[in-house]
Amino acid sequence: MSILGWYYLHTNGSLIYKPSPDAAADIRESPFAVALWPCDPTDRAGAWQILVEAKAAGANAERVAELATKWGGTDEDAQIYAGRVGAVLSRDGNQWCAKRKDFINIQESASGFGDTALDALAALCKDLGYKPAKLWGKSFPKLLEISAVPA
Repeated sequence: MSILGWYYLHTNGSLIYKPSPDAAADIRESPFAVALWPCDPTDRAGAWQILVEAKAAGANAERVAELATKWGGTDEDAQIYAGRVGAVLSRDGNQWCAKRKDFINIQESASGFGDTALDALAALCKDLGYKPAKLWGKSFPKLLEISAVPA
């Protein structure tokens, strides 16, 4: 993993890139930074995590869409990412549906819907209770993990 910089979510909804591997400390200390993600151009899962979590946290939708296009974040690529992190993506009518592998039904289980696979994954992330954080919060992949706690 080679971190070349950091993306952070500003309180105004901007998703900003700082091109320095050492920028994390400054971003963490900033009262204007809501969330923080490392940027490694060789890490597809990391790119998707930035897109999904930033969108779920309320980042500017146009900026997220711009990055998704720049990084090749297509619906087809989202299906590969979903499979690797433990989400299930499918079409439901004219919308994408995202859910965890332990999905029971829409009343009992977290799910997300959207016009794109990214929209659906971000809605699922939000429904799972994602809270933006500066490094130490639960990530989308962690929220997808199925607990072995008996009912």
